[in-house]
Amino acid sequence: MTDTTKTADVVLTDTASRATALRWLAVFGGLATIFSTFLSWTYTDEFPGDLTVYGYPGGLQVLTLVAGLVIVLYALAALGIKGFGWLAPAGTTKALKLLALGAAGTTWYTLIAIAWELGGVVNLEPGAVVAGVASVIPVVAAFMLPDDTRELSRPKTLPSWAEILVIVASFGVGMYVVTYGIDTEYAELFTGYLIVVSFAVAALFKAGLVSRLSALTAKYRQVTMIAAFVSAAAFPFTQNTDTYTLIAVNILIFATVALGLNIVVGLAGLLDLGYVAFLGVGAYTAALVSGSTASAFDVQFPFWAAVLTGAVVSLIFGVVIGAPTLRLRGDYLAIVTLGFGEIFRITVGNLDGVSGPQVTNGPNGIPNIPDLVFFGYNFGEPHTILGVELGSYANYYLLMLLAMILVILVFSRAGSSRIGRAWVAIREDETAATAMGINGFRVKLIAFALGATLAGLAGTVQAHVQHTVVPEMYQFAGPVPPNSAFLLAAVILGGMGTISGPLIGATLLYMIPAKLQFLQDYQLLGFGIALILLMRFRPEGLIANRRAQLEYHETDQLDVPEQGLPDSGVGITKAGA
Repeated sequence: MTDTTKTADVVLTDTASRATALRWLAVFGGLATIFSTFLSWTYTDEFPGDLTVYGYPGGLQVLTLVAGLVIVLYALAALGIKGFGWLAPAGTTKALKLLALGAAGTTWYTLIAIAWELGGVVNLEPGAVVAGVASVIPVVAAFMLPDDTRELSRPKTLPSWAEILVIVASFGVGMYVVTYGIDTEYAELFTGYLIVVSFAVAALFKAGLVSRLSALTAKYRQVTMIAAFVSAAAFPFTQNTDTYTLIAVNILIFATVALGLNIVVGLAGLLDLGYVAFLGVGAYTAALVSGSTASAFDVQFPFWAAVLTGAVVSLIFGVVIGAPTLRLRGDYLAIVTLGFGEIFRITVGNLDGVSGPQVTNGPNGIPNIPDLVFFGYNFGEPHTILGVELGSYANYYLLMLLAMILVILVFSRAGSSRIGRAWVAIREDETAATAMGINGFRVKLIAFALGATLAGLAGTVQAHVQHTVVPEMYQFAGPVPPNSAFLLAAVILGGMGTISGPLIGATLLYMIPAKLQFLQDYQLLGFGIALILLMRFRPEGLIANRRAQLEYHETDQLDVPEQGLPDSGVGITKAGA
């Protein structure tokens, strides 16, 4: 053996020993972070969550505890401890960095919030100092570790029942995390929740765990859809009051409308800035025909007829507006649709019997919209199901969940059909698609009309949930979603052309303003910053299909395949197919 070989072996040995020591340091830091959550961080209970108790973590301490526990698990996986390797099939270093940043971010946010709200660092107990120092240790250790990123290897074959169990457990954990976020009671806790979950999800992507789960969900699509539906349907059974169920209902309405817009923007590539007007058309139509005391028409349609009427009227508006305008492209089409949205809002505000005919009651809107009744089932009354009493908003939640499933089926089937491939062709290059024999105008009009119909469908339910409709609910941009800016941001943020992307985008964009009330005056600023960061670091959106990843990261190796819900058939087919 030559001296050069001996020197290289010594260097490799030293590097490996140093990496092992750093990983054990990360384990120690994670354990110290967990231990600190059992200490008192402040001496007064004036800070939300009561962080004064020894031996019992509360409030934000629970989030720090969970983050510390996950750090320990991934550090053990990095050490090669048997039974932990499945956590990081693509490597542990990048995941550890993100997890350590999440734990430190949540901990230091809590300490700064205590000092800020209570009037100085004198309000911090020694336990807070321990927590601050302990949370920094994993950060230092993780950023000194060598990168161990590797290609995903073929996973060990499991029995079918075990793979299905993994899918079910994953959806159960995911639903628990979402439910915890919806149920947070104060802004400080929700902010800490956002920090921990954001870094944890990014870490799971870097570790390759999401890729493995995506492969399983692609293999068992029917099981995946059933697990997703059951997990979502279980939410109202976990709630004691309708307070947070109302938030969940509005999220479903927002997400359903965003999926409809995703057909127009994500598949067909049409920039529609007035899409919320179709939601308003459906809502106003339902309000007028559902027996409201303020309706200009003395009629009361049954539920199914009101839904169909709202969807059909929205379809008609979509065709009427789309027929003369869809020959335009790009910014010109965006300006026209923006004008349509504003014209709708101003028109329904003027149909008050003074400025115009008495139809919509003008700026006062249409109040006293009765609750839905379907085959004797009154959605406005509590009902006991499986031994659990469900309130009125829980009833509407389950109804909107069924409506969302319908929209998802329409989206996936349409996107995988011949017309869906034509939409993608038009989106990629309308001139080339037309040269290949695709009738661009007809194809775009179908997308516009279908998107309008789905928005009208959601609007009919929204009218009954809110029990009133007013013109100010349907603006281009405003403090309360859904509006056109929110909807477009949800589609772009989540990932255009996918199913799960707009669902995640809509959830984030609704929950954050609902939980962080102080941000309501700065929502557009926040969205602008978020979109700038997204364009820089992940232009394809949070959840992207393979086509988008190839377009934006041609030189990078794809480390994340198609995601969870069946997006694989949407937007990845060749444009000329």
